Amino acid sequence: MGNRNETQPTEFILLGLSTYHQPLLFGILLIIYFLTLMSNTMIIVTVTVDAQLQSPMYFFLRSLSLTEIFYISVTVPRMLRDFLNLNKAISFLGCASQLYFFCFLGTTECFLLAFMAYDRYVAICHPLHYMTIMTKSKCLEFSVGSWLSGILLSLFQISYVFSLPFCSSNIIDHFFCDILPVVKLACADTFSNEIAILIYSSLVIPLPFLLILVSYICIITTILRMPSGVGRKKAFSTCWSHLTSVTLFYGTATMTYLKMKATKAFGGSKVISLLYIVVIPMLNPLIYSLRNSVLKNAMKRLMHLNRLPKVTFQCIPQFFKYF
Repeated sequence: MGNRNETQPTEFILLGLSTYHQPLLFGILLIIYFLTLMSNTMIIVTVTVDAQLQSPMYFFLRSLSLTEIFYISVTVPRMLRDFLNLNKAISFLGCASQLYFFCFLGTTECFLLAFMAYDRYVAICHPLHYMTIMTKSKCLEFSVGSWLSGILLSLFQISYVFSLPFCSSNIIDHFFCDILPVVKLACADTFSNEIAILIYSSLVIPLPFLLILVSYICIITTILRMPSGVGRKKAFSTCWSHLTSVTLFYGTATMTYLKMKATKAFGGSKVISLLYIVVIPMLNPLIYSLRNSVLKNAMKRLMHLNRLPKVTFQCIPQFFKYF
């Protein structure tokens, strides 16, 4: 053991999605990436310029869309580059940076979804005090707190992971530098790192999810007590989009990081990773706009008023205007 070469690698090799049809995947991912950028940008601009969308719910939605743009940009451009390049190497620093921003933005999204659930709880369970509780300053504190939590928690975690000695294989069997495949390459005892990952995961996944769960228990209890069927339907409709987004995000992330055996039946965790890294950021703008008539009408007004260059809207999926 004393003669073991413990020279840190200068780069890693990403195997990527080499077992799948490369040109087809490149085209699909390029379209998804483009649509994700355009649709999330449209939500950000619409919420920013429309006076009717200046409520806390849309403030958080704008923050979520901004996070989604950064989140998908951490991995997809690199994947597209690897489809066109035989050299799959990524530098040690590049791998650490990609993993850091991936964890940082994922953590931020977890907390944003939790604060969005709290916003719905206050709106439905304490409607008379909604504007006094969810003030602009409070919303800003929640949003900044989400970003700071992601920055600090991820910085500690990634620093701990990349302090490990990597002296065996430098091949990462994934399409990006994910935390578990990277830790597997270490040639030291990783027990303490696995405990740190568990603590980190406990803070960024179960803690926000617990807030979401408690919020929705209170919301459902309050809605069921409403005497009016119309009132119950309207209250449920304001939560439907957020609940769908939470289910997709937490469901796919849990399947990936708990390594459920079911994922191996159709291609392993890579396929599931594609869902929450690539597909969900594209679906979120649709989820939040399809059932929200206020947001849809604001988008239509923005397009008709030509407040943005026409080319921008020509790139948005045409089905936006049919809902």
